[in-house]
Amino acid sequence: MLTISQVSEKTGLTPYTIRYYEKIGVLHEPKRRNGGARVYKESEVSYIQCLNKLKNLGLSLEEITEFTREGCVMDKIQQGEDLSDYTPTLERRIEILEKHLMELEARRQEIDDIISLTEEKLALYRELTKEVIVDTR
Repeated sequence: MLTISQVSEKTGLTPYTIRYYEKIGVLHEPKRRNGGARVYKESEVSYIQCLNKLKNLGLSLEEITEFTREGCVMDKIQQGEDLSDYTPTLERRIEILEKHLMELEARRQEIDDIISLTEEKLALYRELTKEVIVDTR
């Protein structure tokens, strides 16, 4: 069993974030020692690492909550549970990821447009600077 500090070290999330995830229901509340300190099993640490990966993908906490509603489906399938039991869950996850990918692609297009505009301005200013240098000689 691991303390919240140890889980924090393993996952890169702060203890505050871990407690916040518990508070909003993204993460189930762990068992506690007699003194009230949280203790985590390795499987819970793996689940927190999964949440962190989803966060790093840029998913919102609402999307992460929806995405993980059925827990770690891949683990359940690898343990021999029937894939058909999770088809609706997998389809919902596909929807979430497809929507997220479309948003990312739109943001990439915006960034590409900004880069092009910046390159155009940079080229213009460099050209103007060359003309100023030639005129002053």
